Amino acid sequence: MTMRTRTLGTTGPQVSALGLGCMGMSALYGEADRAESIATLHAALEAGVTLLDTGDFYGMGHNEMLIGEALRAAPAARREQALVSVKFGALRGPDGSWLGYDGRPAAVKNFAAHSLQRLGVDHIDVYRIARLDPDVPIEETVGAIAELVEAGYVRHIGLSEVGADTIRRAAATAPISDLQIEYSLISRGIEDEILPTTRELGIGITAYGVLSRGLISGHFTADRQLGAGDFRAMSPRFQGDNLRHNLNLVEALRKIAEQKGVSVAQIAIAWVLSRGEDIVPLVGARRRDRLTEALGALDVTLDAADVAAIEEAVPPGAAAGDRYPAAQMAHLES
Repeated sequence: MTMRTRTLGTTGPQVSALGLGCMGMSALYGEADRAESIATLHAALEAGVTLLDTGDFYGMGHNEMLIGEALRAAPAARREQALVSVKFGALRGPDGSWLGYDGRPAAVKNFAAHSLQRLGVDHIDVYRIARLDPDVPIEETVGAIAELVEAGYVRHIGLSEVGADTIRRAAATAPISDLQIEYSLISRGIEDEILPTTRELGIGITAYGVLSRGLISGHFTADRQLGAGDFRAMSPRFQGDNLRHNLNLVEALRKIAEQKGVSVAQIAIAWVLSRGEDIVPLVGARRRDRLTEALGALDVTLDAADVAAIEEAVPPGAAAGDRYPAAQMAHLES
């Protein structure tokens, strides 16, 4: 495996061609092993992964503290290469409930102060509100992050799960490095308006959900039992007939993967990598073996015939079910 690099838009940093999404190490996908999570973070850094993605609300701060612990224990050279992307703004209750989003300028700076402390760093490399606050203009939220950039607490400004109009308004306020948004073989909604807009404006894409929360990893089975704290137990794509339909798509993809001598996960990640140099997939590996598999996608070359076969097996709009429950879909502009 040779780690390649990509640049987050025209204003962002150079990062590894794959980033590590760390949410599952703390929340929403059932129990995680702390020691294995830290070992996976160290293995990622050792393999040349530089982009670590988190949110201050992942496990109510647990994920940031986990990353901070891993960075402190990493060799100095690996620690210095790490670039941390942080999402903020999601409001949580003590019971884990979701209470909305806060993009007020004072709240932005308050969230940042807590993240810097939990991470144990003097700056955040990319900072972004997790979802648009409907009560606060994006210009005010981005303007507050721009003030943090000027003060040296943040290096680059990102966006998350917003539509084309919001992207344009944000970019008119301050330089935007990248948009973080779900993008995979079965979540291709950005292709119509959002991706053309980011490319016009020189904004990169950090794509999360490239394996659709494990659904198209090749490892998920119809009889798998999900715990009450696992997001997928409520996700429409993992329910009943939807799940059976979606796993049939995975089996069609598996045939193509086997012909190329790679895993389903590797061909799904390779497809996202093939969509453009301005797209950096985030892989949500919580274990070293899954990380190793994901990194193998960097060695998968897809030609035009391969891409055509993949997209015939899993055409746009083929997935059954929305990517979030209805209440959460209401917070998405895409």
